[in-house]
Amino acid sequence: MIASTSHQDWLFYFPLAQQAELLKDDLLDPVDQLLEDPALVDLVRQCLAARSPLSQRTGRTGIAPDRLLRCCVMKHLKGWSFRDLERELRSNLVYRRFTHFDAEATPDSTTFSRTFALLSTAVTEEIHQRVVRLACEQGVAQGQKLRTDTTVVESNVHYPTDSSLLGDGIRVLSRSLERIAGECKQGAVEVVHHARAVKHRLLEISRAAKCLTQANQQRMRDSYQKLLALTRGVVRQVGDVIERWAKKRLKVVGKRLRVEVQIGQLRHFLPLVEQVITQTKKRVLGGDNNVDGKVLSLFEVHTEVIRKGKAHKPNEFGRLVRIDEVENGIVSGYQVLTGNPADTTAWVPALEQHQACFGQAPEMATGDRGFFSANNEREAHALGVKKVALPARGRLSAKRAEQQKQRWFRRALRWRAGCEATISTLKHPFSMRRATYKGDRGFQRYVGWCVITKNLFSVARHQQRRRDHAETN
Repeated sequence: MIASTSHQDWLFYFPLAQQAELLKDDLLDPVDQLLEDPALVDLVRQCLAARSPLSQRTGRTGIAPDRLLRCCVMKHLKGWSFRDLERELRSNLVYRRFTHFDAEATPDSTTFSRTFALLSTAVTEEIHQRVVRLACEQGVAQGQKLRTDTTVVESNVHYPTDSSLLGDGIRVLSRSLERIAGECKQGAVEVVHHARAVKHRLLEISRAAKCLTQANQQRMRDSYQKLLALTRGVVRQVGDVIERWAKKRLKVVGKRLRVEVQIGQLRHFLPLVEQVITQTKKRVLGGDNNVDGKVLSLFEVHTEVIRKGKAHKPNEFGRLVRIDEVENGIVSGYQVLTGNPADTTAWVPALEQHQACFGQAPEMATGDRGFFSANNEREAHALGVKKVALPARGRLSAKRAEQQKQRWFRRALRWRAGCEATISTLKHPFSMRRATYKGDRGFQRYVGWCVITKNLFSVARHQQRRRDHAETN
């Protein structure tokens, strides 16, 4: 059941509440009024009501929509985990007042995790669009200028190596087999624990990989052969258990539902582990580094290898994200891209998204050299953009050099550089450097909430600067 947004103060908490109101937080206080917007709360309420037909009236009382919205904003502002959020809400009066919990009991971390997951990708996008409309209503964003750029947001994975992926595969498959064996008749499923052998193989591979001599390379291949043999043995056993379960030949004496859950886990991970075996054989034994459909993580399958040409980090593991920004630091649009496309393919979608958001094309649009192409400039002018500032690559003609030396073009490029600061702000204060929500949808939700939180604070700070300027005058 959805809890009410009208919260009654406790009588014995009233004296403490008066003292708590004296405590100020320079980051949270300006955003407090923006989060009172009824449309934002209604979007969260509608999402919670969609769980089941009677969610609004029946069931245990859940987190109120206004409290859930404020907890999401505060979690992404501070970069906390769900356990950190639970601990800080318990112990801090300022955070309790901001999230409207006051003297009431706060939920635990698992409740936060499950309830946050109900806010789907579509609802997150709607909340973002509502925040952008609030910025337009407050006069913070007019949509006259647009700058866009792409950046990499890391997935929550360890550095992928073939040996570590094989070790992960043995671990998760053996864990599910052990849980199935606990629900079956004794001896029906024999599980061999390979953890110690896997650890020794991983250590051998890591030591041999440090030296490129022929002897060490042969030693590394031998260790990989042993690790592959262990993995293939577990995979064969998993296939046998799944087949026996399908033919109803698995003697279950415990709860069949638990066995069904673990069989589902095996069916999910088995093709991934088989793909890891294939790519390991091609790379280590066959010398082929370009394998189609390469698996980088068993748990975040959507992870891609992104190469942005950085000397200190040539390979990044995550997803490419497009960021569209208008006046006063408002991020008007974002998109999680598939694969590692060239920036030139993201220019026209950014303009179309801006036109859909503001109802008109920007007066001026700019990006870095990666977005330049003659076709992109023509498309921008066709959409109604009067000033397109895309610096050309390579040797410039006399006409092009003269155009790029014009005052409006140079001012547009100086303004474009601010997009780098916005991306840095999103990644560090607003914790968008690494997405910690699970799966592809969780990744998109995480990026969306980082952008929403950043926009709220940009609007609040602009309003505060406007008030300070009015008081000074």
